[in-house]
Amino acid sequence: MSRPPLSPGARATLAAQAQMPSPPFEQMSAPEARASFDAGWPALQLPPDPALAEGPVPLLLADRPALCWRGAGAPATGARAILYLHGGGWVVGSPASHAAICQRLAAACGAVVICPDYRLAPEHPFPAAAEDAIACLAALPQVAAQLGLAPDRIIVAGDSAGGNLAAVAALAAARDPALPQPRAQLLFYPNTDAGQTHLSYRRFAEGFGLSARTMRWFRDHYARPEDHADWRLSPLRADPAGTAPAFVALAGADILHDEGRAYAEALTAAGTPVETRLWEGHLHGFLSHCRHDPAALEALAAAAQWLDRQGI
Repeated sequence: MSRPPLSPGARATLAAQAQMPSPPFEQMSAPEARASFDAGWPALQLPPDPALAEGPVPLLLADRPALCWRGAGAPATGARAILYLHGGGWVVGSPASHAAICQRLAAACGAVVICPDYRLAPEHPFPAAAEDAIACLAALPQVAAQLGLAPDRIIVAGDSAGGNLAAVAALAAARDPALPQPRAQLLFYPNTDAGQTHLSYRRFAEGFGLSARTMRWFRDHYARPEDHADWRLSPLRADPAGTAPAFVALAGADILHDEGRAYAEALTAAGTPVETRLWEGHLHGFLSHCRHDPAALEALAAAAQWLDRQGI
């Protein structure tokens, strides 16, 4: 089965990960996996740069702890509001683990980025994380004046499982006009189909960072088999009519590549404006590899440029 050559950034990331010996998550309990993840991510990310954004500032959003960053170019009032849902397979990760992404996204977009600490599985199984994402979107108007947010410049964003939750929030808004209506969604290598049957699962099952076995472990900690067809778990199985314009960033050497592309195609078929960008030869999670992979900052800049072109 043919595979694209890996980029220099992907090879450097894999080399760095090889220096962090740890059993795969599927051989751990969820608390052990969280501890391993938290011990490893600082070696892959750039440290915070205070010149890029103010923060993080703690706040509550829909009764969930959250961290907030104000990009250096964000206006004091009328700022873009980006609700960022962190990745981690619904089991690991936090606003702290994604601080480098949030800070640099705030700077690139001249925005206020809010990253909530949504409930994690298996202690809080499906649909807890999806419910939290929707509740946080609903609560944004409550902090708009405090943070100088423009109510008509709301953007939902996320990576991996967070991309799943961002897509779910956008779908929920399309179904419920009482929710704040996002102007855009930024989906970075999103998980969109719990079936896990796409070809990329076989092409990149092992040796490319996130493995098929680990992704099954994440899914099975979050949801039951009878949940797999629910659109709040599998956005690809939803009717996406009326959802916000989308920027979809894909990694070429990623088990989630095919379902991410399929979701972009489904949005397009439903009449949603979509820009799909492929980072060929890059690994799943490359936004979190910014110490070793320049594609991380490239993708954030591309998303910001797309928002500018959309006039958002």
